[in-house]
Amino acid sequence: MRLFRTLTAAGLVAAAAILPALALDISGAGATFPYPIYAKWADAYKKETGIGLNYQSIGSGGGIKQIKAKTVTFGASDAPLPGKELDESGLVQFPMVMGGIVPVVNVDGIKSGEIVIDGPTLAKIFMGEIKTWNDPAIAKLNPSAKLPAQAIAVVHRSDGSGTTFNFAYYLSEVSADWKSKVGANTSVEWPVGIGAKGNEGVANNVAQTKGSIGYVEYAYAKQNKLVYTKMINKDGKTVEPTSTTFQAAAANADWSSAPGYGVILANQPGAESWPMTAATWILMYKKPQDTAAAAAALKFFAWSYEQGGKMAEELDYIPMPKAVVDSVKKTWTDEVKDATGKAIFAMAN
Repeated sequence: MRLFRTLTAAGLVAAAAILPALALDISGAGATFPYPIYAKWADAYKKETGIGLNYQSIGSGGGIKQIKAKTVTFGASDAPLPGKELDESGLVQFPMVMGGIVPVVNVDGIKSGEIVIDGPTLAKIFMGEIKTWNDPAIAKLNPSAKLPAQAIAVVHRSDGSGTTFNFAYYLSEVSADWKSKVGANTSVEWPVGIGAKGNEGVANNVAQTKGSIGYVEYAYAKQNKLVYTKMINKDGKTVEPTSTTFQAAAANADWSSAPGYGVILANQPGAESWPMTAATWILMYKKPQDTAAAAAALKFFAWSYEQGGKMAEELDYIPMPKAVVDSVKKTWTDEVKDATGKAIFAMAN
């Protein structure tokens, strides 16, 4: 298993040999959560414009490090940076798309949606307190399921991960023990389990390990045909991971309530809300060193907002609402500028 993946739009290598446009190719690194949709957008954008996207799917922690080191034009993170850190680093942050994090399992005789789990039980599993699939706590939630006396193998992220941040944030919301003993961050001290790099690594490990449970962005569960669980949400309702339940969780988000649109969507109220819904953000410099590269990146992001909604929905991501997109574009115009103070987004149009 590779430690990271680099996405390029179709035909990029061949095109690079004959086109001078390679200098315009957009470089980014970070979150694995949005990798499937970034890859799909990149392929379509390359075909339309001839400009490629080189994106290293290495985890949010790696993306934050690379943008701060100025080795990429943009970083990508599923854990938003707080306002103070954005200001100190000279970065602008904006949300690109939303999706759902799902528990995935590999349990003999269990198919997708056949078992239900709630937050407190999930926390106990990842703390190592619930050790077998026929534990009374799981059995109580699934009275009609045939749960085996099989040991639970926990699979978690080993890299700095925004998916982990959102997963751990949710567990902190529903479990006082988790909040006090483990907490929420892009990297945590896992009480038990096997570590794997990226959503890809967790998906692969769960697929290959009998009795396992992990957490991945829904597109990875779908693409790898992994078995997902239903969950009980904040309103006490049993819900499945679908675009409808992800959208329900995101519906009431107040994106202006936090610096850099840093709104956490975990454990939102609502009868249909999926409890582990999350956004993913882009990080760029307000005064980038390479103005042309920044302009090319903003043009790609604007295209993705305007043309990529259907593609996002096909992978069960949720596009950002128009009002948020309009606000983000205003943020680009107001904050991302060249050395003379001219708005770089204006150059991209």
